[in-house]
Amino acid sequence: MQPSDTSAPQKRRAFSARKAILLATTIAGLGAAAFVATPNFDLSIGYPAAHAQNLTEQARKTQAPVGFADIVEKVKPAVMSVRVKIDGGDQTTGMNSNEIPPGVREFFRRFGMPDMPEGMPRGRGGRHQTITGQGSGFFISADGYAVTNNHVVDKAENVEVTTDDGKTHKAKVIGTDPRTDLALIKVEGGPFPYVKLADGTPRIGDWVLAVGNPFGLGGTVTAGIVSARGRDIGAGAYDDFIQIDAPVNKGNSGGPTFDTEGNVIGVNTAIFSPSGGSVGIAFAIPASTVKTVVEQLKDHGSVTRGWIGVQIQPVTQDIADSLGLKKPEGALVAEPQKDSPAQKAGIEAGDVITAVNGQPVKDARDLAKKIGSLSPKTNVQLSVLHKGSEKTVSLTLGELPNQREAKANTDDEGQAEMGKLGLTLAPASGVAGAGSQGVVVTGVDSSGVAADRGFSTGDVILEVAGKSVASPGDVRKVIADVRASGKRSVLMRVKSGDNTRFVALPVGQG
Repeated sequence: MQPSDTSAPQKRRAFSARKAILLATTIAGLGAAAFVATPNFDLSIGYPAAHAQNLTEQARKTQAPVGFADIVEKVKPAVMSVRVKIDGGDQTTGMNSNEIPPGVREFFRRFGMPDMPEGMPRGRGGRHQTITGQGSGFFISADGYAVTNNHVVDKAENVEVTTDDGKTHKAKVIGTDPRTDLALIKVEGGPFPYVKLADGTPRIGDWVLAVGNPFGLGGTVTAGIVSARGRDIGAGAYDDFIQIDAPVNKGNSGGPTFDTEGNVIGVNTAIFSPSGGSVGIAFAIPASTVKTVVEQLKDHGSVTRGWIGVQIQPVTQDIADSLGLKKPEGALVAEPQKDSPAQKAGIEAGDVITAVNGQPVKDARDLAKKIGSLSPKTNVQLSVLHKGSEKTVSLTLGELPNQREAKANTDDEGQAEMGKLGLTLAPASGVAGAGSQGVVVTGVDSSGVAADRGFSTGDVILEVAGKSVASPGDVRKVIADVRASGKRSVLMRVKSGDNTRFVALPVGQG
């Protein structure tokens, strides 16, 4: 009798174990995307072959493309290098970078434009200066309309573009919009290859490609992802930038950022860079904004925006507490401008605008965007919180006028201190140039809470808790009354130069 073969079951078990290990290794190799795609995957029940195949297919769909060559081949011909010449005026002595006139220095300072002036004299002797700069742009139609940045072509006397095939063409500036830093130019010749502005909004994490003319090299492509949306970088009231990490540098300004379908999701306009080079933080103007602006520039050569005529500011948590609001939302009216639509409609300082035509207002910037997107003479309905009560205000939008710069008054000494608030105050009527209303801030303690809230010497406190004040004593009395009522903060209406805002200060520290 032959001995029984006990190795067969062992071999089968070993073979099954090897299959399990191999299958588990295969599944693990799919990466996180496979498991994210199937959040209910139960590791305890094994991996059926059909399910594993399905996971493999899902992982393949969620993986990044192997390369971007097909997309680049499609879009790159529509991207151009933009070269401009600006009249720098007459110069009789040599200039260094610190001696460049302020307007021209600002031109140099902006991201991407230009590298350095050409033709600068190196010694004495009069000579007319011509400043040359470079940027990027892209065609949006076959007949030669192209988009770039306002700061690329601003004040340019001569604009030339070099297309991807190496040909040079003359270009004309059709219109510019400094508030969004966009410009529309028209290139002679054609037809030209062009690209489309995206209809949708990119998601954070989506792949993007930036194409442009960094350092004058031309036709350069870099890749990255969308890092964030809705960025406010302090460039203006309409900031709504897409943040990307695709490397962009000087000369990329005005160039496009593409999605993986070859559509333009934004126009590169600024970078954050302590060193002057790319550190992986760049900002692009969204395609939705570009569409709106370009349409008006093409039809009218300029952009008009709706205007209600109020100085506004965000509603902070402290301000919300002082006004009795549940959430720090809406836009706080610091001051309605004289003869503005808002003033004529009865909107007052201290009102909070909470909605436009039924659409909630998230913050002051959101209100500016909503109103700015509407045309002058448009009728709008504003939801307003007025002294604790909701009301609806109807008005007709005016046209946004040119912006004015505010200047702060920082003169004179004061005579009455406000304890731990860190303020020294004096009646405005007793300080030259301060006017006749309110109380002037003549000193700010850097360690006090007022300094933390942005108070500066020269500010004028017009109201405290809705009451007009004319002396430091008035301020003390109102603060004492607010503290006695049990409130945690007091709302002050403060004028800084030509601007007025509300500031909430903790009353427990005054």
